Amino acid sequence: MKIRTNFEGETITVNLDRLLPTRLVAPAIKDTAPYKAIVASIRELGVLVEDIVVFPQKGGKYLILDGHLRVEALRELGRTEVQCLVSTVYDCFTPNHRISRIAPIQASRMILKAMDAGVREARIASALDRSLSTVRGNRSLLFGICPEAVDLLKDKQVALDTLALMKKVKATRQIEIAEMMVAADNYTAPYARALVLTTVKELLVDPENPRRLPGVKPEDLAKMEHELRVLEKDFRLLDETYNENVMSLTIARGYLRELLKNGRVARYVGQRSKEVLSEFQRIVESAALDA
Repeated sequence: MKIRTNFEGETITVNLDRLLPTRLVAPAIKDTAPYKAIVASIRELGVLVEDIVVFPQKGGKYLILDGHLRVEALRELGRTEVQCLVSTVYDCFTPNHRISRIAPIQASRMILKAMDAGVREARIASALDRSLSTVRGNRSLLFGICPEAVDLLKDKQVALDTLALMKKVKATRQIEIAEMMVAADNYTAPYARALVLTTVKELLVDPENPRRLPGVKPEDLAKMEHELRVLEKDFRLLDETYNENVMSLTIARGYLRELLKNGRVARYVGQRSKEVLSEFQRIVESAALDA
C-alpha cells in the first residue's frame, strides 16, 4: 500500500517577502514572553529550532501555515530568508500543533544537561530570554523533592512556585500532593499552597513553623483541613474505580450503539420518549470515552 505524505521531503529556502500570512500578528504580541524568547533564541543560536510550514501559491508565493511569530522575529532581526517545510495540503493543523510543549521539570533537566556539557549559563540565559539567576536556579529547582513526586509531575505544566511549596512537606506528603494535583489536573501554586497548609504537622519539614494564611483564622484553617481530607478520600476512591467505570460505560455505549442501529427499536423509543432517544444518541456520539 502506498502511503502519501503531507509534506515535501526536503526543506526549501524562501525569501521573507514571498511569505503571505494567514492571520494577523497584533503589535502587542511583541511584548509577550514567547515572542521575546523566539527573538532571543534566533539572535543567540542564529537559526530557528522549528521550520516555518508553508503552502505554495501561484507566482512563487507561499502561505504561512505555521510560524507567524518566527517570521515576524526574523524580520525584526533583519533577516531576509528562512528555511521552510512545504505542505502538500492546505491545512493549518500542522505537526507543531501535535507537539506537547515541554514541561518545566523537563526544561530544567535540559538546562542542567546543557550546563554539564559545558554551555555557559550566560549563553543559555540569552538564548531562552531568561535572567541569569533563573537559569542558575535550575540547579536547585528539584532539590528537596523526592524522585517519586518528580516522576509523577515530570510531563505536567507545573508552576515553579508549586515546586517550591512542595519542599515544605516530607516525601510521603509530596507524593500525595503530586497524586492529588494529577487527579485534579491542577498544578497551580494556590492549589499547592492549600494542600501544604492542610498537611498534618508530622508531615511538615518544619513542624515548628506555624502555617499562616492572610485573613484566615486558625478555626477556619482547621475546617479547610477537614474538607480537603474528605476531598482527598473522594479523589482516591475515584482513582481506584476509574478504569472499572470507564470499561462499564464503554460496554454500555457499545450496547446502545447496536440497539439504535435497529430502526424499529429507535422508532419505538422515539415514539415513547423523544428525550430518552435524544440522550441515548448523545451517549453514542460522545467522544469523551475515546480519549
